[in-house]
Amino acid sequence: MNTAMNPTESPSTAKSYDFLVDSEGYYGEFGGAYIPEILHQCVDDLRQNYLKVLQSDDFKQAYDQLLRDYVGRPSPLYLAKRLSERYGCKIYLKREDLNHTGAHKINNSIGQVLLAQRMGKRRIIAETGAGQHGVATATVCALMNMECVVYMGKTDVERQHINVEKMKMLGATVVPVTSGNMTLKDATNEAIRDWCCHPQDTYYVIGSTVGPHPYPDMVARLQSVISEEIKKQLLAHEGRETPDYLMACVGGGSNAAGTIYHYINDPRVQIVLAEAGGKGIDSGLTAATIALGKMGIIHGAKTYVIQNEDGQIEEPYSISAGLDYPGIGPMHANLAKQKRAIILPVNDDEAIQAAYELTQLEGIIPALESAHALGALPKMKFKPTDVVVLTVSGRGDKDIETYLKANNPEFITNH
Repeated sequence: MNTAMNPTESPSTAKSYDFLVDSEGYYGEFGGAYIPEILHQCVDDLRQNYLKVLQSDDFKQAYDQLLRDYVGRPSPLYLAKRLSERYGCKIYLKREDLNHTGAHKINNSIGQVLLAQRMGKRRIIAETGAGQHGVATATVCALMNMECVVYMGKTDVERQHINVEKMKMLGATVVPVTSGNMTLKDATNEAIRDWCCHPQDTYYVIGSTVGPHPYPDMVARLQSVISEEIKKQLLAHEGRETPDYLMACVGGGSNAAGTIYHYINDPRVQIVLAEAGGKGIDSGLTAATIALGKMGIIHGAKTYVIQNEDGQIEEPYSISAGLDYPGIGPMHANLAKQKRAIILPVNDDEAIQAAYELTQLEGIIPALESAHALGALPKMKFKPTDVVVLTVSGRGDKDIETYLKANNPEFITNH
């Protein structure tokens, strides 16, 4: 077990702490695998095989080739000059929005479907909130001739209609989930139920750094191509591999995990994570899990969960479907507990304003999820010499209707 950092100790003095997963599947006290007996064999098979496959030459060659020739990697690291002037520092944007399918999710989907093939699975299931993971998984299944079923909350089906139609066009079956709040949590519940019923032939592609071990570590490893590229690109741009700040939005936490992976144990780099404040962390309409959550178990992992006094999971709320989750990946829960990361709740209105700011300053329309990371910029105080890398996790095509409603004066008055 890792030696915990004293809460009063700053990250810069905590050089011996390892923030990556340990051999038991934990990040400090967070993580593990809390699963029904029927899934024990599936998860154990995955745990025993994922590193062997991911580290094999055959997998690496296939994965790297698809990232290069199909996804279009490396994604650019772009110096946003006007945004930099606005905030008095040097801001680079890691452009995951330029990937095929429009977000970082494709990095993980390709890796996990390749793994599923090597484990002899023929049927793929997935959960999705904003729809980007669903589209990415449906895309890879079309490419690799795999059956694909995507679970999506009915609320999200309605607010992400275009992504739903993309998934269907790609040949996936989209199952609207009508339980609970009809959002990401409920879609995940249904996907797990499906997996319980079809453990032999089905592989569950989890889209974020959540779920039972080894999923959080596996997804983080597959997304770590982001930070691997940042190191090389920043060296070319600035003559140094390390930024002063890394910034990303965090719901389950996959784009954030990928952004920080190769820097997570480097105390020179300050990590800043923006979570969905909704209508305010005291409003009862929020998805700010780290601000409000208490230790609990959700979808197979021990982590912070928004819950009531009886331990029942509270329904989260965010204008962003991809951040509308009452838990948080165990990696990020540990970063918060050990004070390795600054966690900033960003409200709906702040995210909308940040999205319009980026669009009008740089000509880049970000996804609503990414807009939360941008919404954290005004909450920071930077020096002119600071180098900031902020990941734009996805593009805003899917969110145009929400942006248009939000920019309506009547909507803003009533919001």
